[in-house]
Amino acid sequence: MRIIHFVLLAIVSIAVLVAPALAAETVKIGAILAVTGPASFLGAPEARTLEMLTEELNAKGGIGGKKIQLIIKDSGASPEKAISFAKQLIDEEKVFAIIGPSTSGETMAIKNLAEESKTILLSCAAAEVIVNPLAKYVFKVAPRDSYAVEKIYHQMRKMDISRIGVLSSNTGFGKAGKEQLEKYAAEHGITIALSEVYDKSATDLSAEVTKLKGAGVQAIVNWSIEPAQAIVIKNARQIGLTIPIFQSHGFANIQYARAAGVAAEGVIFPASRIIVADLLPDKHPQRSVVLSYKNVYESKFKEDVSTFGGHGYDALMILTKAIQTAGTDREKVRTAIENLKGFVGTAGIFNLSPTDHNGLDIDAFAMLTVKNGKFALLEK
Repeated sequence: MRIIHFVLLAIVSIAVLVAPALAAETVKIGAILAVTGPASFLGAPEARTLEMLTEELNAKGGIGGKKIQLIIKDSGASPEKAISFAKQLIDEEKVFAIIGPSTSGETMAIKNLAEESKTILLSCAAAEVIVNPLAKYVFKVAPRDSYAVEKIYHQMRKMDISRIGVLSSNTGFGKAGKEQLEKYAAEHGITIALSEVYDKSATDLSAEVTKLKGAGVQAIVNWSIEPAQAIVIKNARQIGLTIPIFQSHGFANIQYARAAGVAAEGVIFPASRIIVADLLPDKHPQRSVVLSYKNVYESKFKEDVSTFGGHGYDALMILTKAIQTAGTDREKVRTAIENLKGFVGTAGIFNLSPTDHNGLDIDAFAMLTVKNGKFALLEK
């Protein structure tokens, strides 16, 4: 019995010594993504991208010799679930950093949790309030809403459009976009004749577009990330509205255009260049990055690449770059992210700073349109 006792003690001692050693050989990264639910067009490609990149990085030895342990939580776009998962990842899993959430509402729900726990958060959502006001540990990789709004308004001025109607979903993204549209309208000579907010799960928006028709608007701007944005387009065309329809950067998944069918022809929206990667000039600084990601992703998953999967790419690669630079001291990595310059990602060229936790400028957006059922660069 004494021998068995000693053997058991030895095994326990070895386990105690080995466990920290194994932990030290990995970098545990959490992700909160809307893999299912109304925002799955965002979260599903983000999750697939993170899994693909993690597999690639680990096959090459990980980050600085440490393998990545990726833990993905499916929030279904629920802020309540995002809060619960954030607590799990921070308190129980002790993750080094969190990527996501996919939506602005979820990100705002966990922003303070990340800040209070000093956990690096790289959001894949777009709302400007994620990084303004600034939070020390919170970053985002999607371009600013205000830049998307300005790109749309610049295009409207070229088209002599000055009186518009606005539709937006009752989500964090929709609310933030509506505020930015209203904020910059007068500056660009735009009058918002009517603004309607609809439920994110709406299946018929005929009443809303009929009101816009009655208001005599010259164009419609819809701001949402849900499938309802395709319904806006179909319903508008069904009641005979032939005016231009503008969408937010939340339209940058070809599935939305396909859902709207022929009604989507001519829709205009701002987006990152990843979805038109093969149309970029050879000398464009992003061409090699976005083409490489696009080709690998589409080959592996047999589906079209989207802006949103690109956000997953940018978040993990920025974190990887910072760890390669600063090691696995979280404070040093946070500082490295905050001072990252000239990083070429799918959304644009990132130049972060202590006062800018997004690092993208208005040139991150190109103006695109739907042409023959596909996304194309809008002719100037």
